[in-house]
Amino acid sequence: MELKKTAFYDKLIEAGAKMVPFAGYEMAVQFEGLVKEHHNVRENVGSFDVSHMGEFFVKGKEALNLVERITSNDATKLTPGKIQYSCMPNDQGGIVDDLLVYCISEEEYMLVVNGACLDKDWAWVNKHNTFDCTIENRSDEISLLAVQGPKAAEALQQFTDVNLSEITYYTFTHGTFCGINNILISATGYTGSGGFEIYMPNSAAHTIWDALKDAGIKPAGLGARDTLRLEMGFCLYGNDIDDTTSPLEAGLGWITKFTKDFVNSDYLAKQKEEGITRRLVAFELLDRGVPRQGYDITDAEGNKIGNVTSGTMSPSTGKAIGMGYVPKPMMKADTEIYIAVRKKLLKAKVVKLPFYKA
Repeated sequence: MELKKTAFYDKLIEAGAKMVPFAGYEMAVQFEGLVKEHHNVRENVGSFDVSHMGEFFVKGKEALNLVERITSNDATKLTPGKIQYSCMPNDQGGIVDDLLVYCISEEEYMLVVNGACLDKDWAWVNKHNTFDCTIENRSDEISLLAVQGPKAAEALQQFTDVNLSEITYYTFTHGTFCGINNILISATGYTGSGGFEIYMPNSAAHTIWDALKDAGIKPAGLGARDTLRLEMGFCLYGNDIDDTTSPLEAGLGWITKFTKDFVNSDYLAKQKEEGITRRLVAFELLDRGVPRQGYDITDAEGNKIGNVTSGTMSPSTGKAIGMGYVPKPMMKADTEIYIAVRKKLLKAKVVKLPFYKA
């Protein structure tokens, strides 16, 4: 299958990107180097092309009813200009995808889904649309830059009449950006260092990219995005959560609200009542080595108790860090676990998130 290209593709190549296949697209994994890009976002500002993300628009009298039915969080709490992190439970006890729900108006919502799950999500949302509303998939028309880092507001303010300091965490607004009207600017972040997301029509991509480049904002790739999100303990779909992991097991009980009826809510309510038997935990290696996705997690005798879902050498802390599912007795902070790396068992301990604190 031929890989798709984002509207920024030519600009990424021009900037020296190393490209890899990701979510059906050719995506930039790095430019100057993962560690350099990681530190630049933590300390300054960097820009990620994340146009592979999907955007579905739910419109109509019963738009909220559909959003409430398919998502685990309480979307009735949303007002126009607010965003909510949520997930779509499947009917087997797992997760179809995690997503962001943007409340554009009382009768219009934008669902931002993972690019790798786009077709599956689209089918799922349509399957459950028994309400008086329409769904539109505009993923191919919209480009998205995530401009992240503590200096993001300072760097971007020159391009817009919107007061960026007023866009608080998990809110958004529409405004003029680089002279282009009706650009959606939000502040959700996936790096833990603040910043904004700029949703634009594909036709505006090159204009906005060039403006950011001229302002000295350096691009960053998906490699740095992964190490940044892992330092914060943010889940990545396909690694830490998937069709087989329940939101409660993944530590997402805070976005699972049983004040309403949603897909498979009875099963999850029962799971909450009875208690989970395994949970996603964070850990740091005490021995030298680097944990990688798929490595076994064991007890001191080498018996497998789980597996690493995400792992890396953390550029900000200098520690080898990771996440993985372990049985209930091993869930507490400071519990000793082991990571099987080649033929060695490396000692690790369960820690509280986030790994990195600004």
